[in-house]
Amino acid sequence: MLLPKVVIIIQYMAQKQIYLEGIDPIDFFGVNNVRFNKLKAVFNDLKIISRGTELKVEGDAERIGQLEEKIELLVRFVVKFNRLTMDDFDEIIGGDASYKIAAPGPEEEVLLHAERAKPIKALTVNQKKLVEQSELHDLVFAIGPAGTGKTYTAIALAVRALKNREVRRIVLTRPAVEAGEKLGYLPGDFAQKLDPYLQPLFDALRDMIPAKKLMQFMEDNTIQIAPLAYMRGRTLDHAFVILDEAQNTTTSQFKMFLTRMGPSAKFIVTGDVTQVDLPGKTRSGLIEGRKILEGIEGIAVVSFDERDIIRHRLVKKIVQAYDRIS
Repeated sequence: MLLPKVVIIIQYMAQKQIYLEGIDPIDFFGVNNVRFNKLKAVFNDLKIISRGTELKVEGDAERIGQLEEKIELLVRFVVKFNRLTMDDFDEIIGGDASYKIAAPGPEEEVLLHAERAKPIKALTVNQKKLVEQSELHDLVFAIGPAGTGKTYTAIALAVRALKNREVRRIVLTRPAVEAGEKLGYLPGDFAQKLDPYLQPLFDALRDMIPAKKLMQFMEDNTIQIAPLAYMRGRTLDHAFVILDEAQNTTTSQFKMFLTRMGPSAKFIVTGDVTQVDLPGKTRSGLIEGRKILEGIEGIAVVSFDERDIIRHRLVKKIVQAYDRIS
């Protein structure tokens, strides 16, 4: 007599973390999580937990992969079109909406065809806001943590303006803050001492302009890169001017810089108010200036946050960890 066989099927449960890169989870999942609840209903065989910009998913590995594909399509759609209606959501989740992603979008304008990189575009919501506000205002503050593309986007806008002959020159400046070392003790002549402070600006320009052309622009002062102290006494007109690392200016330096603005100039000020390297109890000119100038017509503020971070994924987690203890 044959005994019945007992077949034991073991289903291995997988776990995955899915990140919403550069996306506001409230806008993404809708008021009262209406779209998130619909997503859970479609993938009801998975355990899905939403925590800010992170989704924790548990269940069958193949189904998690399918969910991940849908989330990626949704994120790409939002980044491209800066919208996500319920109809868009249903079409992407319920079927093949790849044709929508492939279609040209109003937010997909190339800022610049870079020399050593892919075409430069505004990739996140706040990078797009910086582009929009720069077109509408002559003075824009771009404030937020490291890695959000504030300076890179601003320099791309400046290079584009120069290329389109909207300005005659670009002026890039930074305060030469002595963060733990006195400049006098650093090796080299004065230019060599300052070079580390200005190097990030050179790096961005080298991405965007051929080396020979960049050297020509530097020699004829079409592009000028100098420490903030060199701005004193100047009037900057017909120029696209960027003050980087503005959190490290004093109040008097910040006022001095802003009052250099000529009638046909465009100014962008970038900074991270959580990384002030000024000595002692010196107050940050950027922090004070933002409060003093709030509400003045013609000035715009774009606030970047960890959702805009486009460096290594760990950078976003590092920023979030420090924010929790600040």
